[in-house]
Amino acid sequence: MPFRRLTSLILAASLVVAGCASAPQAGSGGASAVVAAAPARGPFVAAANPLAVEAGMQVLRRGGSAVDAAVAVQAVLGLVEPQSSGLGGGAFLMHFDAATGEITSYDGRETAPAAATPELFYEDGRPLGFGDAVLSGRSTGAPGVVAMLGLAHAEHGRLAWSGLFDEGERLAREGFAVSPRLAGMIAATRGQARTRWADTYFTRPDGGRYQAGDMLKNPDYARTLRELAAGGPDAFYHGRIALEIAAVVAEAPRPGALTAEDIAAYRPIQRGALCRPYRVYVVCVPPPPSSGVALLQLLAMAEATPAIHGGPDDADAWTAFGQLQRLMYADRDRYVGDPGFVGVPVQGLLDPGYVTERAALAAGLAGAAEAGTPPGGVFMGPDATNEPAGTSHFVVVDAQGDAVSMTTTVESVFGSGRMAAGFFLNNQLTDFSFTPTRPDGGAAANAVAAGKRPRSSMSPVIILDQQGRLVGALGSPGGTSILAYNAKALIGVLDWNLSMQAAIALPNLVAKGDGFGADTAMFGPDMKAALAERGISLSPNTSENSGLHGAIWRDGRWDGGADPRREGVARDR
Repeated sequence: MPFRRLTSLILAASLVVAGCASAPQAGSGGASAVVAAAPARGPFVAAANPLAVEAGMQVLRRGGSAVDAAVAVQAVLGLVEPQSSGLGGGAFLMHFDAATGEITSYDGRETAPAAATPELFYEDGRPLGFGDAVLSGRSTGAPGVVAMLGLAHAEHGRLAWSGLFDEGERLAREGFAVSPRLAGMIAATRGQARTRWADTYFTRPDGGRYQAGDMLKNPDYARTLRELAAGGPDAFYHGRIALEIAAVVAEAPRPGALTAEDIAAYRPIQRGALCRPYRVYVVCVPPPPSSGVALLQLLAMAEATPAIHGGPDDADAWTAFGQLQRLMYADRDRYVGDPGFVGVPVQGLLDPGYVTERAALAAGLAGAAEAGTPPGGVFMGPDATNEPAGTSHFVVVDAQGDAVSMTTTVESVFGSGRMAAGFFLNNQLTDFSFTPTRPDGGAAANAVAAGKRPRSSMSPVIILDQQGRLVGALGSPGGTSILAYNAKALIGVLDWNLSMQAAIALPNLVAKGDGFGADTAMFGPDMKAALAERGISLSPNTSENSGLHGAIWRDGRWDGGADPRREGVARDR
């Protein structure tokens, strides 16, 4: 069955259930929960850097589609926010087609080279330290974002591919002002910011490091964009660019096995979408190897937990939110991986009976949760995946009402710290479990294998109403915390009835294992005391902070939001 037809059937089933959901309760945000009958149309762009937003808006002003604008946004983000994403990385893209109502997900996750083995990150019989693995050539997989955007553009583009890189090429050639956040990353004294590639790129002619406000040029990146514009995605996967990537990966320390042939063999995957109801809405995410199924499971458990509906000023709601996360993460870590290599019990994790059973455990949790046994689930080995910072999210809606919600990454900050053809290479393979088996020999769902895509927490979201009309989109970076960040924003907007900006700006609470990581300074003393009475002691969040961007269609306009923790903006003109 074609992916799009399958998507339509899943969506139709979800809509029937959504029509029976209870209405949202009023929160403290004052925003209307009633979706206007007028179709939701753009232009609208929200992204993590104003220069990237402007590049997308320029394309939309020329009559471009949401996918056209996404190509331009990514091209600029890879230049001005290279710590988070770029041409050398991967992405998941969710697309809404206003004319047909269909939702499609595009998987541009990187793949392990043909020579990869489950012991990829072993040395002398033991796993490498995480930092050593990241900085090695072994950490880089075949980049997927360019091929994925090429596939999406072939199906949904309106403007010529060749005209989508002009702004990125101009900024690379003429220079752009280094932002404060990028300057802070450049100033790091170790890690990927201090490799010989990064030192060459980030050192000014006078010998100092680039600082905020300095003009930074990247002629190599400008050349790459010109070649991409002229030759299409094939220019990336065949010829100079692929050869340069493979050559850099093969350099010491710890050379990797990724070859130009591995890069040429990369193929993006159109997987269809995974959609389920929440309240009177339908939330759609990519299927595995994205962890979108875990986000849907968390929302389903939330709907079965009355305490969570209390609103952002209710300590019981935050407590329930944290406890449900513990259950969700335990299941995600145990079962989710590349469906081409392991059986992921997607339907079992979302089974109503199983969801209700798991949600009932939340109130009694006194520490880390154990994974459950969903229908159809094969109990996999314990997971040893470390998913660090280095990701971005953006949302685009065009004049026809088509939408893109895309999460994009090079994995860690500046990826592996290695550069080729003007951009940083990903360290995406460190998203695999370093330990492939448990003591009794059982395999981890996210173990390394040749050609395999590592599990990802990236979960770009499209939101529909009961009639299948677009009403919103959002997503975030954040490593494993992406699921908590996305869920917070979704509950804030759809359940607590906040504006998108207010929902995004809420404090973050991330509950994995025994601890509760949080934006501790953003929770007031009364809330901290109330949470402590309920057994929740907040510690500073140790994962990448959120970078939520999104919009909800209310009262005939886009109510957009950009995370105040980053440098992005949301614009509808």
